[in-house]
Amino acid sequence: MKIPITQSKEWHILQEDLGEVDFFEKGNNYQFLAILKKTKFNNYLYLPYGPIAKDREAFHNALKNLKALAKKHHCDFIRIEPFDEKFQNYLPNNAKKSHNLNPELTWILDLNGQDESVNKKLPSRLLRYHKKMAANHLEIIKSKDPEDIDHLLKLQRELASKKGINTFSKQYLKTELMQPFSTLYLMKYTNPENSHSEIVAAGLVFDDKDTRYNLQGAQSDLGRKLHATGILTIQLILDAKAKNLKYFDFWGIAPEGAPSTHPWAGFTNFKKMFDGETLKHTGTYDIVLNPVRYKVYKILRRLNRMAR
Repeated sequence: MKIPITQSKEWHILQEDLGEVDFFEKGNNYQFLAILKKTKFNNYLYLPYGPIAKDREAFHNALKNLKALAKKHHCDFIRIEPFDEKFQNYLPNNAKKSHNLNPELTWILDLNGQDESVNKKLPSRLLRYHKKMAANHLEIIKSKDPEDIDHLLKLQRELASKKGINTFSKQYLKTELMQPFSTLYLMKYTNPENSHSEIVAAGLVFDDKDTRYNLQGAQSDLGRKLHATGILTIQLILDAKAKNLKYFDFWGIAPEGAPSTHPWAGFTNFKKMFDGETLKHTGTYDIVLNPVRYKVYKILRRLNRMAR
């Protein structure tokens, strides 16, 4: 059974470093990482892309232990996101569909095979830009220095101000970079006329035993003109292949047939330039333990969003 990085022991350590209260359990044919979330309205357990289970029986054994854990910590529901879409058929009757927190669809590039076969899956135009990188005064830097996270944060905040989206805090991103599975990539451009250098794109990737996850990234307006993200993505993939990883996970994409106004439309078009395939997850569901308090929670959440 595939264990995504968000349900791994390593992610458990990250949560502890972030100051979260979480619970990691590995049982017979199942595994889960549950994070205790406390709101103004109630408590609940959240399992990013979890729990992981081999079959229906193991899945329900995991849910049984999760319910006991939730009861102990006075939780009104358990928010799950089973990684494999087949588990949609195994959901209990008290499971309610919730807004997806992690993407239900993602784009996966298979890195198995010879280097030449993998290169054929990459956009030829971006490969040409990658080969001309030095001639175009671009340089890629790999970093584990937590202070370098400022470059990513700056670019993300510029993007967020235009798109009206939220970003993670500096401390959150620094803590992610400090994990052994993380690497920060920076794209530096040096102006040949005045020798001024600046970071025009950045990406933070996470590696487990077989997959590289491309979770965090952004570029400047200048970076867009220089095709910085495309060139950087090529490097991320080539380095993943060099590490003998089997897959490159581009993360979320929009549903098939989504309108051009979908917030992920541009990202999806870019990701699908690469010869990958769609991976469908179950989606986010709430296992309701206290129906009355859960109903009140949903009403209060809706009112709170309206007020904001």
